Amino acid sequence: MKANMGTVDKIIRILVAIVITGLYFTNQITGTAAIVLLIIAGAFILTSFMSFCPLYLPFGISTRKKEK
Repeated sequence: MKANMGTVDKIIRILVAIVITGLYFTNQITGTAAIVLLIIAGAFILTSFMSFCPLYLPFGISTRKKEK
């Protein structure tokens, strides 16, 4: 797996995951929506730490800066 996520992309994903988790623990989101959002938050955290997003691959997207 070649890294395809830049620093800003990782930070945004982690912040979104933190917000979703906070909403869940303060009971702002519940039920099926909460479960789906928590799964998405988990995926965001996992992909952020791996610096690789599998959804970017088929589209050839990379938010990582080009090396000179």
